[in-house]
Amino acid sequence: MSGKLFEYAPAPESRDIVDIRPTYGLFIDGEWVDSTGEDHHKSINPATEEVLAEISFATDEDVDRAVSAARQAYDKVWGPMPGRERAKYLFRIARLIQERSRELAVLESIDNGKPIRESRDVDVPLVAAHFFYYAGWADKLEHAGFGSAPRPLGVAGQVIPWNFPLLMLAWKIAPALACGNTVVLKPAETTPLTALAFADICRQADLPPGVVNIVTGAGATGRALVEHPGVDKVAFTGSTDVGRQIARSIAGTGKKLTLELGGKAANVVFDDAPLDQAVEGIVNGIFFNQGHVCCAGSRLLVQESVAEELLDRLKTRMATLRVGDPLDKNTDIGAINSADQLDKIRTLSQIGEDEGATRWSPPCELPERGFWFAPTIFTGVAASHRIAREEIFGPVLSVLTFRTPAEAVEKANNTPYGLSAGVWTEKGSRILWMAQQLRAGVVWANTFNKFDPASPFGGYKESGFGREGGRHGLGAYLA
Repeated sequence: MSGKLFEYAPAPESRDIVDIRPTYGLFIDGEWVDSTGEDHHKSINPATEEVLAEISFATDEDVDRAVSAARQAYDKVWGPMPGRERAKYLFRIARLIQERSRELAVLESIDNGKPIRESRDVDVPLVAAHFFYYAGWADKLEHAGFGSAPRPLGVAGQVIPWNFPLLMLAWKIAPALACGNTVVLKPAETTPLTALAFADICRQADLPPGVVNIVTGAGATGRALVEHPGVDKVAFTGSTDVGRQIARSIAGTGKKLTLELGGKAANVVFDDAPLDQAVEGIVNGIFFNQGHVCCAGSRLLVQESVAEELLDRLKTRMATLRVGDPLDKNTDIGAINSADQLDKIRTLSQIGEDEGATRWSPPCELPERGFWFAPTIFTGVAASHRIAREEIFGPVLSVLTFRTPAEAVEKANNTPYGLSAGVWTEKGSRILWMAQQLRAGVVWANTFNKFDPASPFGGYKESGFGREGGRHGLGAYLA
């Protein structure tokens, strides 16, 4: 046998299963309605820059219609409905998501740019799992630890980001509905298509009109929803800057608020860690979804004695990553979500070089059209460098070293964020000690980016407050 490597044959997923309409209106009170305004946004495929559909921008008047529909549904139908009946609707939605999983996965990859194997194997199964999980809670709320007679809050205004459009929708809508609330949701303007497909799933499930309303738009639409006096609860996932604005805007209104914001997670590798396993965790931690992950392990802290060996293995592994067509099942790293995000990644990467860090990427042929960025690591990074402090939200890893566990903790916690962290070591006692010392809402041990609907997720400091997922996620939607 010769030493020639096997070449991957293209394995593209077909787009035929997806039917994208030329234009989309708003989903209010169980019906598709036109916006009262004239503004529209073209949703594009970031891998090809092809225009997918024209999306309406909801006006203040449209948001008011949606909130009014949600209030009426809450007062007359959903709020008074017994939990066991609400559960049936959530189970039905979960089953429909499973039945339409291939369609949803393809649509997510086209609209977002993420590889189909992530949409198919991670995002959509977790979406269904969240609806199944919270369906199980709907008739057991008095046993959840929030008092003997927990009550829903009313109307929830929810704003979700572009990095996990359908999964963030599930994180928000499933617990809200299980608790008896109704919802007005605004998806990100660059990735609205799976949220609009979910509106069809709500109709297919015969969900009562007004229980879920979806209004598309940009920042002005989100602001109108957050500040609407008819909204009782605000849930936001996105940037820290916007989170601050939301917290200021609703201060003193009595609205309940949860914020899941940015992160700059440390992935800490000790000298006794299984290095090959750690390398896979590092790659998953920063290159999953092109690094468009709020809990991405974007800072690698590696013990000095194994740093050189680990980096050699990491570079070898990175050289095997395949960048390209998100619909190709062989693809590891898809397209950057937008031109604006690509500009931000390029700018911060250049700043990293200017500050004196050493940049490395594997040989990588990027497509000519679309928005692409090669997987990148920076060595020689100091804790004061901007690339070690600011959230890049792309496939860029900053590498720092440490000598002692105490130094690892100090460097890991030296950030305004506190969303997640990873620890790689064979010592169980060290894992437990590190988990106690790290100021992060989620600490993974010898793994990274593992999610389960029964496990709460959320952060500290500038990463926000409140928890989503698990029993804890119910508390955000109960009085």
